Amino acid sequence: MIKAAVLGATGYAGIELVRLLTNHPEVNIEILGSQSFAGKPISDVYQNFRHILEKECSEVDLDEAAKCDVAFTALPHGASKEVIPALLEKGLKVIDLSGDYRYDDAAVYEEWYGEKHSSPELLKESVYGLPELHREKIRGARLIGNPGCYTTCSILGAAPLLANKIAETKNIIVDAKSGVTGAGRGLKLQNSFCECTENSKAYKVTNHRHTSEIEQELSNIAGEKIMISFTPHLIPQKRGILSTIYVNLNRESSVEELTQMYKDFYKDEFFVRVKEVGDLPETKHVAGSNFVDIGVCYDKRLQRAVVVSSLDNIVKGAAGQAVQNMNILFGLDEKTALSNAGFYL
Repeated sequence: MIKAAVLGATGYAGIELVRLLTNHPEVNIEILGSQSFAGKPISDVYQNFRHILEKECSEVDLDEAAKCDVAFTALPHGASKEVIPALLEKGLKVIDLSGDYRYDDAAVYEEWYGEKHSSPELLKESVYGLPELHREKIRGARLIGNPGCYTTCSILGAAPLLANKIAETKNIIVDAKSGVTGAGRGLKLQNSFCECTENSKAYKVTNHRHTSEIEQELSNIAGEKIMISFTPHLIPQKRGILSTIYVNLNRESSVEELTQMYKDFYKDEFFVRVKEVGDLPETKHVAGSNFVDIGVCYDKRLQRAVVVSSLDNIVKGAAGQAVQNMNILFGLDEKTALSNAGFYL
């Protein structure tokens, strides 16, 4: 059995990890790290775990963590990079859900996160944990930078057009909407019920951190520097991301050709479902699942592809993808504990 530590177990991404791992046939959860709820059973913090998992939360103890095989660090950015070097020294594999180890270049991280990176040398070996693009590198890694939710949705939505060299690489626009869990569990006025319900709003326009992450991966696919216009919106629901991606094409095409292009690109990817012509994703089809749904339209007047992609921001956009990465790291079937259908209702 794989011995796992979940550090930051009581945040939304952390508790989703716990939920998924309790049903994983090859995993024992050894440590539930939580500074805020140390000493309390997880079933007191989240009572949906009664009769399922009664383990106590504890503060992070690196000597205890050394008994584990893998650590999931579901900590705020900045906090992860303070503990991960020590975890690696103790021989653990680490899957980090913060932004600290997602970047190829420390300077990009420092520009977008506004602080120095304390272990930039580890960026040279960390692997961007998007299995659909980096599966072989993930297999041999000891440190995974688990991608963000907006980024997973946007990168997988745009990747086939860039990989097939049909996309104009200028003026790519990503218009994305997210449920409120994407903001985390912390108490903030703008995320309270009365502020969010029956309301939609754009935020961090032109400067959302995930912009840099999307640009990095799309640039790697295209083989040239890509800059995008990314606008996130908060919508009044708990889970789900819907991204609409506008990409001008360098030649005429058709919705049939583009749909087949996407089907060919993702033909071996269980967790990517390409919609048929005329059908588009909806968040209720992916909520609670590790699936990404993608639909493609073609605007003949403008010679433009319009791609709609959707996922659950705390499953494929966080915890589910982390479990998918763990499965790859330990040579398990990638779908283990992740092949359930979405909630729908």
